Amino acid sequence: MKTLSSIGLTLAAALSCAAPWAHAQDKVINIYSARHYPGDVQLYAAFTQSTGIQIKRVDADDAGILQRLRAEGAASPADVILLVDASRLWRAEVDGLFAPVKSKVLEDAIPVQLRGKTSADGTPWFGFSSRARVIVYNKAGVPKGQVDTYEKLAEPKNKGLLCTRSGSHPYNLSLFGAMNEHLGSAATEAWLKGLVSNMARNPVGGDTDQIKATASGECGVALTNTYYLARLMRSDKAEDRAVMDKVGVVFPNQSSWGTHVNIAGGAVAKNAKNPAYALQFLEFLASTQAQEYFANGNNEWPVAKGIKISNPALESMSGGSFKAETIPVSIVGMNQVKVQQMLDRVGYR
Repeated sequence: MKTLSSIGLTLAAALSCAAPWAHAQDKVINIYSARHYPGDVQLYAAFTQSTGIQIKRVDADDAGILQRLRAEGAASPADVILLVDASRLWRAEVDGLFAPVKSKVLEDAIPVQLRGKTSADGTPWFGFSSRARVIVYNKAGVPKGQVDTYEKLAEPKNKGLLCTRSGSHPYNLSLFGAMNEHLGSAATEAWLKGLVSNMARNPVGGDTDQIKATASGECGVALTNTYYLARLMRSDKAEDRAVMDKVGVVFPNQSSWGTHVNIAGGAVAKNAKNPAYALQFLEFLASTQAQEYFANGNNEWPVAKGIKISNPALESMSGGSFKAETIPVSIVGMNQVKVQQMLDRVGYR
């Protein structure tokens, strides 16, 4: 495994997202990205403007990127890997797809619980933005206090009210992996069984579908990531704002361990041909400029220490701040196999 050290480079060039692939002598990095957010284009442009390093990008979902990296092996042109879930970052780490790095910039900026497990060789990946997995409820039919913890979602009083996307989706797997740390395996499996029993319908659709179904009354309560809510809140469409008028938002477990937070993160590819430039890109993602893009461009919370945001939607739904759980996200990823087996046993589709 390669070990990298932080270096600084001052170059001059312009942004490019076209093929062919970059070679080691080029002032270019090749990024495999699971981030499909329009605001990220500005992020890439800002990096090129400040460093002169051009970017060439392949977009796919997390699973597709990992499959491609395995298939390409040592011939892979990827320099940087960007993924949007802790469980997928952990999977790539276990599969040996990342090159551990040593960077004082990243170590100083990114909280230790939002990184991969550090060894003598370095750290395999870092989180750069976060999203909370919160509860939405129909304000006309469900009292807030009935759903203010994750545990309450499985209680009999919420029977026939719950809607979620697939239990096997990474966003839910990460939440369930965190619950396993908080409750233990036996209690977590019992809790998952309770969720299945309380479903208003079979799991279907994405998080936005759950929010809209809750607003319509098809569901009484649902799970969602916060950036989906912020998109609706900031939408120019009257129908989106009407949806938000009908639902309330709960940051669960504020009186106990805090709300589950998942991350989007990045790493230097194991077979990177431009590793120094790749590390410089990761260090850029921890900068104030990049962290503000995450907050304003995709309604994610920045994770670098000392960064303050000014996103009215995020501030409105959270009241300005909230208590987040502090368990290492790498442990959450490690629990995904165990949790998937629980889902199979309880019939959570």
